[in-house]
Formats: sequence, C-alpha cells, structure tokens
Amino acid sequence: MIQAILVFNNHRKPRLVRFYQRFPEEIQQQIVRETFHLVLKRDDNICNFLEGGSLIGGSDYKLIYRHYATLYFVFCVDSSESELGILDLIQVFVETLDKCFENVCELDLIFHMDKVHYILQEVVMGGMVLETNMNEIVAQIEAQNRLEKSEGGLSAAPARAVSAVKNINLPEMPRNINIGDLNIKVPNLSQFV
Repeated sequence: MIQAILVFNNHRKPRLVRFYQRFPEEIQQQIVRETFHLVLKRDDNICNFLEGGSLIGGSDYKLIYRHYATLYFVFCVDSSESELGILDLIQVFVETLDKCFENVCELDLIFHMDKVHYILQEVVMGGMVLETNMNEIVAQIEAQNRLEKSEGGLSAAPARAVSAVKNINLPEMPRNINIGDLNIKVPNLSQFV
C-alpha cells in the first residue's frame, strides 16, 4: 500500500504532499524534511529505492523516487508493493501530468493544484492504485473538463451567485435589523442591483 506521495523541488519546497496514513501535521513536515535529505544526498547513478526514514516506518517501508528536472517524485510504500511497479506508476503519473499540462513544469503544480490532485486521484486513491492506463486517465480528465465547461466551471460561480441574489423575490428589503441590543441600518442597495 502507498503510505505517502511527496513531490518537492531541489530547494526543499513541497509542491504536492499526500499522506494516506494519518500523521499529525508536525510529523508530516518532519517526514517531508527527512525524505528530502534521504533522497537528495543520493547520487544520480544509484538506484531509486531506499529504506524509509525513521519517522515513516524505517525498514518496513521503502522510498521509491524519480528525479525530473527540478522535481523529485517520491512514493513511500510498504513492503507489499513492487519497486519496479511503483517506478512505472511514477512514470505514468508524470507522463499524464505532461499530457494534461502540455510540458508540465513546477509552476503547473503550484497554480493548478486542484487539477493535479484530481489527476492523482485518478491514479491513486486511499493508498491503492486505481488506474495505470494513461489513455484512460487522460480520457477521465477530459470528461471532467467538459463537465466543468458545461456547468460554467468555477470561474462562473461568482456570476451565478450574483444572478441568484438579484432574482430573490423579496417584497421589500428590510431597512433596520434588530438583534437584541444590536441595531443595524441597511443602506439602500437598489443603486447596485
């Protein structure tokens, strides 16, 4: 089972942190720091598997990582997972990000965090691998994008909210609101509507 997925840059800044095992926030931050130190001190010509740090379970867990440009993709897994299978899963995740963002970079992970989490949920949920077929993952993401466009997406939500408020049929706006000792005067809002 996958215990955690961490993506951080060369400067120790986490760009994606997903734990599938419950840890207090302070321990999570220590795990990210320890994982960064364990992974960063390794040469590029050494294999991409190592024992988990002392905080995440020691020798019972493995850190499997790939280094792409400025980002490290690290999966912390228990002993039941295949190292080569997880390396392949990291490759599928990165290639899917690359297809969805057309040349993915660190800024895509920062500014499109919701989409990145959605892509990750299509691949892994609850620490279990759901899908490894990149074409199927991309098809699901495109379907989600079409759904968002048909509903107006999140960018249209403020306009829909304003329109809903305008369409409220109140006989007359209250001018004074009394709550106990508190008296609130409501300004005339008809000029804004």
